[in-house]
Amino acid sequence: MTYVDDLALALAIADEVDAITIAGSLGDFAVEMKNDDTPVTEVDRAAERLVRERLAAARPNDAMVGEEFGTTGGTSGPAGERSFPRRWVVDPIDGTKNFVRGVPAWATLIGLLDGDDAVVGVVSAPALGRRWYAALGSGAWGITRVHGFPTAPRRLQVSTVTDITKASLSFSSLSGWEERGMLDPFLDLTRTAGRTRAFGDFWSYMMVAEGQVDVACEPELALHDMTAL
Repeated sequence: MTYVDDLALALAIADEVDAITIAGSLGDFAVEMKNDDTPVTEVDRAAERLVRERLAAARPNDAMVGEEFGTTGGTSGPAGERSFPRRWVVDPIDGTKNFVRGVPAWATLIGLLDGDDAVVGVVSAPALGRRWYAALGSGAWGITRVHGFPTAPRRLQVSTVTDITKASLSFSSLSGWEERGMLDPFLDLTRTAGRTRAFGDFWSYMMVAEGQVDVACEPELALHDMTAL
């Protein structure tokens, strides 16, 4: 089984979402705090709504898991239960804290799970002019936009560094480690690493995929944070 058509769909949807998020980032928007004390904007919600609309039309039997609106759809399972053999998992804006502060390191994440396997992933960071994508059996690729035009896709390759004392380690913040009582061992790890930087969120993992960073660390991740990566 190949997932080329699913990847093409995800890339086309990402193009539309980029238009919404870039326009939103340049305008005025209200910021609300969710129950978990993380920010959300109407741009987040508008982006996820668009993804849901496109997927519902193109893949009506697939389920969708989104950060802002939860799980919907899916084919009927035994005894009328809902089953989710294929789940699209979406984070409309990964890095919302950056988005609201005008920092360009944010991205839309669109991933597809077939059963428990991640088979498609698209990470689109339009403010950085970057996009990364992959499908099972088709390799992982990245493009950069220069003056609005995409470069030729380049295959991603992780680094060959195996010695932590020579490795570059990236993380998002220290507060999450402290909240979970894991700050001291994490700091020990950073002292052992050859280099540390807090690129954070999706960017840490894309740098690992490109071989620019060797290790990415988080104290916890939700499904929508990780499926596309």
